[in-house]
Amino acid sequence: MNAESSYIKLLDKLHQRLQSGSFELVGLAMGGAWIAQRLAQDLGLPHYGVINVAFHRDDYAEKGMTALRTASAMSTDLPFDVNGAHVILIDDVLFTGRTVRAALNELFDFGRPAQVDLMVLADRGSRELPVSANFVGEELQIPEDKILVLEKDNAGKFSFELEGREE
Repeated sequence: MNAESSYIKLLDKLHQRLQSGSFELVGLAMGGAWIAQRLAQDLGLPHYGVINVAFHRDDYAEKGMTALRTASAMSTDLPFDVNGAHVILIDDVLFTGRTVRAALNELFDFGRPAQVDLMVLADRGSRELPVSANFVGEELQIPEDKILVLEKDNAGKFSFELEGREE
């Protein structure tokens, strides 16, 4: 579970992708936004977008104030025209697919992109929805009762922490 080596793999794939055309990076708040910010910086891109999925989650009623705190922490910001854009949607961990569904709903509230690719630092399988990533840093087997959390240190380097799931 080396988040930094997974990040480098994704960076290399995007360097190659830049050779064949332009794209817009959009990170899901919080972890995906950290990744998008660093990718934009490392690739010399002029900007990146952020999507907050709090209000599109199917468990919004269950999350209550937690969802509201997340929503206020980082709001959706797309500094480009979504219509006709090639968007690379970035998340830290792909698990059930429900967060990606919520992100697509939020993205389409801003327009209709020409194409959306999904990039994740870690894919832990066990989908509830038919979602797969186009770019995967690492595939992991994590026990169902654990959560894989992306951390970022003061130098901007990534690491994963394994935590117990709240019920």
